Amino acid sequence: MPKYFDPHIHMVSRTTDDYQNMAAAGITGVIEPAFWQGQARTSVGSFVDYFDTLLGWERFRASMFGIHHFCTIGLNPKEANDLSVANEVLEVLPRYLVKDGVVAVGEIGYDDITPEEDRFLAAQLELARQFNLPVLVHTPHRDKIGGTKRTLAVIREVGIAEHLVIIDHLNELTLPLVLDSDCWRGHSIYPNTKMSETRMVALLQQYGTEKMVVNSAADWGISDPLKVPKTGQAMLDAGFSEAQVEKVLFHNPVDFFAQSGQLDKALVGTPLPIDQRRQWQENSALRGQDPVIK
Repeated sequence: MPKYFDPHIHMVSRTTDDYQNMAAAGITGVIEPAFWQGQARTSVGSFVDYFDTLLGWERFRASMFGIHHFCTIGLNPKEANDLSVANEVLEVLPRYLVKDGVVAVGEIGYDDITPEEDRFLAAQLELARQFNLPVLVHTPHRDKIGGTKRTLAVIREVGIAEHLVIIDHLNELTLPLVLDSDCWRGHSIYPNTKMSETRMVALLQQYGTEKMVVNSAADWGISDPLKVPKTGQAMLDAGFSEAQVEKVLFHNPVDFFAQSGQLDKALVGTPLPIDQRRQWQENSALRGQDPVIK
């Protein structure tokens, strides 16, 4: 079975069943980007608590099922429009960008492509440049072509090295725009919207596997945390080799985020040893059952 790595999945919104199923499907590691949680946050403290959850409890919870967990930290574009909290969030980001397990700034980018989103995208790209970190960029659900073009323009205005940027949620219309840059190319596979496994395979057949990255972006909405291995099976069914599957679905995302210095490919290629007797701040992911040790 090929090795898989999901470089964009919001596990704080998922259950322990998902972790178990992902591990059984061959996913050895995940990256959880900071994102909008579905309801607007009203103070910088709620962001701080959320960032701490990604670095602490969620990383621990993943380890209970043998999965390596990393995260990206940033102010998401939707909440960049709320200046009552956005400026304060920007001020606390530097202390998180140096923490263990933070592999990029993100996810940042555009939602409605407003002047405020412009400002905070540029500011966070500059932070990534200062901290020598990769960047995960969210392209908008509306006006994807305009948002992608503007994203590339701001990247060049700030001057961050393009090989340190992955532009996510691409499709047949926006991928060609990114192919003209040195940025990496991210694709989110969804059950009913965005990309499907079949469409992703067609893009790989047309454009090749170089710098191509696939994720599930699974969150609290209708989504599927097994879309990475399901894309792998679709690639095999279409005639791709197991080596090509691992390149796109393991090596490419790991190589991109390894530029942070926080992610070791040899380490994440092997599932973590499981000892469910361990606790995080006196808490456990178990609910009375006997702990697994292996």
